Amino acid sequence: MAEQAELAFVKSFAAALTTQPVVYANDYQTAPENELKKVPVLQIEVPPPPERRTSVSAPTGSINVTFKSTKPVQSYTLSIQPTDTIAQIKAQLAGTSGAPPADAQRLLLKGKALADAKLLQEYAVKDGDTINLMIKPGFEWDPSKVATPAPTASPLPQEGGKKGESITLLPSPEPTKTRSGHGRIPSVVLSPSPSLTPTPGETLVDIPLVLDTSTIPASPASVSDTPYHSKIAKPEFWEKLYAFLKTELPTQTDAAAAWEDFFCASKGILSVSEIAKIRDAVGVIGMAGT
Repeated sequence: MAEQAELAFVKSFAAALTTQPVVYANDYQTAPENELKKVPVLQIEVPPPPERRTSVSAPTGSINVTFKSTKPVQSYTLSIQPTDTIAQIKAQLAGTSGAPPADAQRLLLKGKALADAKLLQEYAVKDGDTINLMIKPGFEWDPSKVATPAPTASPLPQEGGKKGESITLLPSPEPTKTRSGHGRIPSVVLSPSPSLTPTPGETLVDIPLVLDTSTIPASPASVSDTPYHSKIAKPEFWEKLYAFLKTELPTQTDAAAAWEDFFCASKGILSVSEIAKIRDAVGVIGMAGT
C-alpha cells in the first residue's frame, strides 16, 4: 500500500510540474554539448546561363517542294517562295500539265490541312519536303485527260438547212479613259463566213453587238499599280499612323481600334501577303489573324 501511495504522489507531482511554465534567465546560454551540429554545405559549381538565341530571319530564296497524290498516283515538283500564300501555290500547281484545278485541291502537311490565306513559311516547310495532294469531294480528276481549247468560231445553223455563220471579233479603237476609269470593250460582230456564197435572192448582213461596260464597278486590281497602292502597301506607313493615333487618343485600346478602322477600309486593294506583312510589322492582329 505504501508503494502505491508513493507512486501516486510521484505521478501527481510530475503532472503539476508540467503545468508550470519554464522561465530562463536573461543570461541563460545552452551548453555547447547540447547545441545542434551544423550541416556541412558542399560548394557546387553553378553552370553559366545559356546564351540568348538570335532571331532567325525568314528564308528569301525559292525552295523545291514535291506535291504527291496517291489516288491517282501523281507527283509534281515546284520551285516556290516561302512568302507565297497557299492560294498562290495552288494556282501555280494548277498551271502544271495534268494537275487538278485550284478549287479542287486540298493540301495536307503531316495530316493537317493548309489554309489558303496563310503563308507557306508559317508551316515550317523546308527545301525538299513533300506535301500531300488530295481532291475535295465532288470533284473528279483524271491526269490522263488533257483539256482541249475551245474553238474560236462556231457555226450557227440557219433556217431551211442553209450554211452557218461564224462569229468574228472586230477590233475597236483604243478605249478612252473616263473619270471612273472604265472603257468600252471590242465590239462583237456576227458576220457571214468569207467562204459563203449567197444564193439568189439572199443578202448577207453583219449584225454588230456592242457591250457597254460603263455601269460595271471598278475592280480593286485597277489601282494595284498606282502610287496610292504602293504607298499604303508599305508597313512603314501603317507604323507611322499607329504612332500618331497613340499620341492623339487617350488609351492604346482606342488607338488600336481606330487603326483597325483605317486598315479595314484599305484591305480591298491589298493582297493577303501584304496584309500579313503589315500586321506583323505593326503588331495589331485582327480577327482570325486577318
